[in-house]
Amino acid sequence: MWPTNLLYEPEPETNQNRRSQGSHDNKRVKRCKINGRDHTGSEVFCEVRGFCFCPYRVWYGPHAGHHVILFSLPCFSFFLRCRAKSSCKRHLPLPTSPGRSWPKRRSLPQFRTSPGLVGPKSPSPSALLRRESPRCAKNVTSRPAVVTVGGFLAFDSTIGRVAKIAIDEAVKDVNSNSSILPGTKLAIAMQNTNCSGFLGMIEVLQFMKSDVVAILGPQSSVVAHITGLVANELQVPLLSFAATDPTLSSLEFPYFVRTTQSDLNQMGAVAELVDHYGWKEVTAIYLDDDYGRNAVSALNDKLTERRCKISYKVGIPPGPVKRSEIMDILVKVALMESRVIVLHLTPESGFMVFSIANYLAMMGNGYVWIATDWLSSFLDSASPLPSETMESLQGVLVLRQHTADSDKKRAFASRWNRLTGGSPGLNSYGLYAYDSVWLVAHALEAFFEQGGIISFSKDSRINSTESGGLHLEEMRIFNSGPLLLKNILQTNFVGLTGPFQFNSDRFLIYPAYDIINVVGTGLRRIGYWSNYSGLSTLPPEELYKRAPNRSSQSQQLYDVIWPGETLSKPRGWVFPNNGKQLRVGVPDRVSFRQFVSKVRGTDNMFTGFCIDVFVAAVNLLPYAVPYQFVSYGNGRENPSYTELVNLITTGFFDAAVGDVAIITNRTKIVDFTQPYTASGLVIVAPFRKLNTGAWAFLRPFTPLMWIVTGAFFLVIGIVIWILEHRTNDDFRGPPRKQLMTILWFSFSTLFFAHRENTASTLGRMVLIIWLFVVLIINSSYTANLTSMLTVQQLSSPVKGIESLIKGDEPIGYQVGSFAEHYLIELGISKSRLIALGSPDEYAKALRNGPGKGGVVALVDELPYVELFLSTQCSFRIVGPEFTKSGWGFAFPRDSPLAVDLSTAILALSENGDLQRIHDKWLLQTGCSSDNAEIESDRLHLKSFWGLFLICGIACFIALFIYFLQILHLLYHTSPAESVPDGSSSLRTRRLQRFLSIMDEKEDPSKRSKRRKVERALSENDKDSDLERENRRRQLGIQDEQQSSAPVN
Repeated sequence: MWPTNLLYEPEPETNQNRRSQGSHDNKRVKRCKINGRDHTGSEVFCEVRGFCFCPYRVWYGPHAGHHVILFSLPCFSFFLRCRAKSSCKRHLPLPTSPGRSWPKRRSLPQFRTSPGLVGPKSPSPSALLRRESPRCAKNVTSRPAVVTVGGFLAFDSTIGRVAKIAIDEAVKDVNSNSSILPGTKLAIAMQNTNCSGFLGMIEVLQFMKSDVVAILGPQSSVVAHITGLVANELQVPLLSFAATDPTLSSLEFPYFVRTTQSDLNQMGAVAELVDHYGWKEVTAIYLDDDYGRNAVSALNDKLTERRCKISYKVGIPPGPVKRSEIMDILVKVALMESRVIVLHLTPESGFMVFSIANYLAMMGNGYVWIATDWLSSFLDSASPLPSETMESLQGVLVLRQHTADSDKKRAFASRWNRLTGGSPGLNSYGLYAYDSVWLVAHALEAFFEQGGIISFSKDSRINSTESGGLHLEEMRIFNSGPLLLKNILQTNFVGLTGPFQFNSDRFLIYPAYDIINVVGTGLRRIGYWSNYSGLSTLPPEELYKRAPNRSSQSQQLYDVIWPGETLSKPRGWVFPNNGKQLRVGVPDRVSFRQFVSKVRGTDNMFTGFCIDVFVAAVNLLPYAVPYQFVSYGNGRENPSYTELVNLITTGFFDAAVGDVAIITNRTKIVDFTQPYTASGLVIVAPFRKLNTGAWAFLRPFTPLMWIVTGAFFLVIGIVIWILEHRTNDDFRGPPRKQLMTILWFSFSTLFFAHRENTASTLGRMVLIIWLFVVLIINSSYTANLTSMLTVQQLSSPVKGIESLIKGDEPIGYQVGSFAEHYLIELGISKSRLIALGSPDEYAKALRNGPGKGGVVALVDELPYVELFLSTQCSFRIVGPEFTKSGWGFAFPRDSPLAVDLSTAILALSENGDLQRIHDKWLLQTGCSSDNAEIESDRLHLKSFWGLFLICGIACFIALFIYFLQILHLLYHTSPAESVPDGSSSLRTRRLQRFLSIMDEKEDPSKRSKRRKVERALSENDKDSDLERENRRRQLGIQDEQQSSAPVN
């Protein structure tokens, strides 16, 4: 691959150098643009596989619409790539005067220049060189003898010690493998770097002066940010097997390639683990640098996706930390609400945190500790640890990068133990470091196969700066860095860690982690996490063969031994021990004080049904809840409950206790407990007693029911007449008689008193179904009429919510209730709604009615209405509840206290305490015997439409079969006639014939013909049986006579 990026301008033609058309023009290059910089005249030189030629003139000319640049030498002719003269290593004597001629060319190949693509339609450059001149080929080689790769490691760290050994072994394996990089030796130039930002930066800049084609490392995410910027400018791929900072993206650092798992995946595993156990808040302790801060930021994003959050986070400065500083941090953590603690540290600070936490009794019951892979990598490499160290780690959950189990991995682990004796032990970072070397080797092999050339050039921008003692001008650009980077990202092989391949986002495919529980002196794996199927007890390699499944049933882990040596899952939170009490907002009501009322003369003392339920539920919790009631409202009218709930979202209140209805809009911003009482909107209206009248017998059915029933009586009579007219003499005669028969027969079936018999099968089928329908209607009518005449009936002008929507009378509601908003949503004008503040106002408005400034009805919640009706006997509930809800205690979203209080409320309901509290405050006497709801008592058509549908279908089927029989007679019994006057006459005659067949009486002889034949056949059979019997008897008598005669 030979990119051009060459823009040149020839000098203007003169009479001296003008040639005839078709001849060769020698013209001086005036301007050459290379890599975005202009070079002119003698600054331009051309390079072929490491050899630099600095021509004074080049030849160019038009060729098929393209400019062709050729360079002729005695040994070869080839297209040349322009570069800066400052990088020229070798100069050949070339003609410098226009009079001198160029050497004669041999079979000169032509090359076309076009943007972004240059290449001959000929063999590869190296092959062309060898073909043109053997003398030149031996001086140009596509594979150098040694390729140097750099390495940034912290030799004194756990990861650095393991990675150094793994890299050395990988280099040995690559160089001993003849199938990769044949003839080329891979060399590693390692640099011991510091993990701090400043010292690491100095060491990186000093090391980058050496010509390396790639760098393994750095190990630190802090140093990776600096090294990534340098690698971008020098075009040197940076392969880091330990920098897990998720902000090291390919957009900002295109030459940074992460050959390990990103902390973005690891924090996704932590978030899924937290959500799996039902915890909502965590405390994060992290290293206060790029490695820690960016990882915790990713953790917060992942937790937010699952409606969890970091309630408190604290950073530990990198480097040596005093024990007193860690002590102060953990004391603050112990005062927080969350008991789930995530550690993202280094081994030095991490083990100090565990030691002090054990000293502060924070490694016991109730605590959850989750450590990232810093702990697992140390335990894998430094085991066994001292007993006191392992004692401080009991019950901790640890993540470890998952590497697939394979024969290759087991063989290398065995080789590692022989090599190191088990100290240091092999961890996952060592495996990724080993695979990173093989990644570079495979990429270099592909690089050389594609004709890549290892060459470096200086950057003029660095030369123009004063670098002082750093000698930055010695840093050079790797010219083929983009090609090598492309091959690195496209490499795909199976290494010690499993399939090694990058996706489109430059992340390794199949990210997965082992979830480990520290128990005793060792580690116990309780499951796996993968971004493919989440949490599972099966290895990810088995799950990849199946369809992804993230259902709650599939998310499983083995049992965990938590801190304190318990198998019971910790609750994950407690009330903080920082002296802060929950601010519980309580509405200061002025009506219905049986539910909530402030004790007079106090500011924050309340009594009532709701308060007693809350106190009883809190007393059932297995932990203490410090709280204080805070009054909400002005004390002159009931406050707005919607505003009370909104104050929870702003943090002004920590909870709301009272008669707070659970409705949809409120559940979107807060969490409610289990309802402790049922509620719902009902309608209260005045009523009057109904007396029986002259037309009371019509009241059991609605008008529509009467109309449909009467219509069906007539339809059934007509259908029976049609089916019986041809065969039944009872349904024949003069038209007047037949009409009377239809009416008589249909209505007489109401009392089962019809005297006409049905002869046809279809008629009998329809009649049986109709009689069943009549039986049901008759029974229902009788029962409803009996109820109306014997039970006292109550009547109200309002029948339900529908009548309120259709009317225009004013409607009352309680001040502060959500009923106002709900009625407006139903389409009721706000001008019709009147706010009422007390039971006395309820009664006055209902008695006055719309004509005297009152209301036609009142809409309120059922508990208030029941309390109101216990003392007001002239009003009743009209219709059923048209909303279903309940009252609950409100808390901020994802509050664990809401869940625990819900459990306590259920316990109160089961043990009967909830009912006893209800009876204490709300059990009233008075109108309890007359508290029957007023609702419509008429029978509607909707209660019987199924019966009418069945009867109608039966009539339709019977008529359809009957008309098919008539059509059959029409086309098979009518004589064939010629119709000279057209088809219309034929249709008229057929219609007349059809009606005549329906009207004519069916011949009884045709119906009895078959019966007569059958009767004749049966009589013949009887005669033949008698004859055979007589013959048999005669033969028997003759035989007896012959046997009794004497023998002569």
